Amino acid sequence: MDNRTTDAAWHYHNGTKHPNGKLLNPWHRFTPGLMPLHKLYPELQPIPLLPETRPLNTPALVAISSAVAPAGEQVPDVGTLARVLYFSAGITKRIDHGPPAGTAEYRAAACTGALYHIELYVVCGDLPDLPAGVYHFDPLEPALRQLRAGDYRRALIAASGNERGIASAPAIVVYTDVFARNAEKYQARAYRHAFWDSGTIIAHTLATAAATGLPARVVAGFVDEAVNGLLDLDPQREYAVALVPLGHTAHAAPAAPDVTPLGLDTWPPAGEPAPGAEAILAMHAASSLGTAAEVSAWRGGTPQSPGAPATGPQFPLRPAAAAEQPGDLIEDVILRRGSTRRFMQATLTFAQVSTLLHKGLSAIPADFLEPQGTSLTRLYAISAAVDGLPPGGYVYRRSAQAFELLRTGHLRAAARHLALGQELAADASINLYFTTDLTRVLARYGNRGYRAAQLEAAIAAGRLYLAAYALRLGATGLTFFDDDVATFFTPHAKDASTMFLIALGKKASRR
Repeated sequence: MDNRTTDAAWHYHNGTKHPNGKLLNPWHRFTPGLMPLHKLYPELQPIPLLPETRPLNTPALVAISSAVAPAGEQVPDVGTLARVLYFSAGITKRIDHGPPAGTAEYRAAACTGALYHIELYVVCGDLPDLPAGVYHFDPLEPALRQLRAGDYRRALIAASGNERGIASAPAIVVYTDVFARNAEKYQARAYRHAFWDSGTIIAHTLATAAATGLPARVVAGFVDEAVNGLLDLDPQREYAVALVPLGHTAHAAPAAPDVTPLGLDTWPPAGEPAPGAEAILAMHAASSLGTAAEVSAWRGGTPQSPGAPATGPQFPLRPAAAAEQPGDLIEDVILRRGSTRRFMQATLTFAQVSTLLHKGLSAIPADFLEPQGTSLTRLYAISAAVDGLPPGGYVYRRSAQAFELLRTGHLRAAARHLALGQELAADASINLYFTTDLTRVLARYGNRGYRAAQLEAAIAAGRLYLAAYALRLGATGLTFFDDDVATFFTPHAKDASTMFLIALGKKASRR
């Protein structure tokens, strides 16, 4: 199916809505531990990664809201690359939960169900202490394994339609989805999670790159078959979802060697099709791009919604002054970050919430957000306990950097319902709902716009996670009743499709 035939996106989106999406089996049950959470190449020797250990000395709140401009030669060495990979998707915690669960390994960024279905690869030219090649990142060691020797960046440059960040990058990180790991629990809805979970990882990549002085940019437009072929992926099991070029060089990449099938053994081997696999693969195929010309035409030109005029009281953000913001370093915040499992019904200050949004919603450098600072998403909120933001439902006005009050009232019960009855949403101080005007997005970008909207929302949510932990608060992503969110904020949200929900508040003891 062609990318412009947007019935596919609507079919998938409507079919994976809670509670009664036709692509979801309400009787499905998940067996924990069924899917291994790591991809291995048993034939390939590991290249151990020793991340650079000198402190970055960049506060987390600065790193998540910064972008480094390309200037001269900005080439990462292997230690810097190792640092970016580790703080993006490395194993940062090992916790013994006792029998029968045993020891669980938790990675740096949030992931639905802690199922870690996103894999990272690196395509690079010659870097200090690392020869040119195509590599897979193994978080267990941590290590790289070389799939191809030689400089294959030109293959990605061509696949991206000569995208400017890819064309000048000494290294490119490719994010892929081994969808069965997540679909075993979440069925066809796991395709949404491909972008939720790669997005939270990319938020870490962008922040760590900024802290190390590397330009970085999100690229969602590329020829899918070419990128999958370069990584030698079986597209019935794994596919590329995003690229992030790192660094900048004025030296043009040489012609790439021929890309031939590798036939490498991988573990785990292919098994039975995952629940929802047919719907996932159909949606991925329908949102794929086939030629570099199609990619170039797809990129940029972000559609802007005029939005309804403000009618309710507005509450402009009042972020804390820079001198009053905590200076916790980005690597320390990533190491202590987790998904909060219980909130206190405690009150946040409006300065805290303002700082969260001011930093977390900063411009995302991405090929589908042009000019920079534009957005495909609109943010709604339920404030339950924020001093200076009366309890009620709000829309966030990006241009004014202000909350507009839509309805008043104590809405913890409504927040619980919208989050599938989860107490986390009821106990949170504020819940933030990322939505998009899917009709407008699909008209501009085709089915692939669905990927872009999900990805943007997840990157912003990933930044909010980090900002919350920098402020010594808690955060967690939650699933939701799709249509009920839009209905709750209607008439303002009558054209909204919900992309992501994040709950924020003060962490309570697990006891």
